[in-house]
Amino acid sequence: MAARPPKHPRVSYLIGRLHRVLRNALDDGIRAHGLTVAQYTALSILGDRPGLSNAQLARRSFMSAQSANQVLHALEELALVRRKLDPDHGRIGRAELTARGKTVLAACERVVDETERAMLQPLQRARQKRLMDDLRSCLRTLDTSYTG
Repeated sequence: MAARPPKHPRVSYLIGRLHRVLRNALDDGIRAHGLTVAQYTALSILGDRPGLSNAQLARRSFMSAQSANQVLHALEELALVRRKLDPDHGRIGRAELTARGKTVLAACERVVDETERAMLQPLQRARQKRLMDDLRSCLRTLDTSYTG
C-alpha cells in the first residue's frame, strides 16, 4: 500500500515552488533588459568582484566552466563585459563590467529589488530579518562552503 501524502506541504516543496515562481518573475523582468538570469547573475557577481577568472565566476555562479565561458562570451558580444589577460598568467582572462554593463546591471537590480519587495511585503521587517537568518542557517547546514 502506498504511503499517504502529508496533509501539509513539505518545506522542500514550498521552497521548490517558491524558487520556480521567483525564477519565472525574474526571467520576465530581466529578459526585458535583454539578458537571461544566468547573464544577470554573472553581471551581478562581476559587479561585486571585478577581475574574476572564468573558473572563479563559474564556481560563484554554480555553473560549469563551459557554461560560464558561454555566458561571458555573450556578455562580451553585448558590450557589457570585457576580458583582459592576466599579466601573470597569460592564459587566464579577467572579466570586468563595462560602463554599459554597469547600467544594465543597475536596471536588472531594480527588477530583483521590486520582485523581492513584493514577495516579502506581507512580512513585517522583524520577520523578514528572521526569515533571512533562518534561510542562512539552513543553507549553512546543508552547504558547508556557504559563508554568507
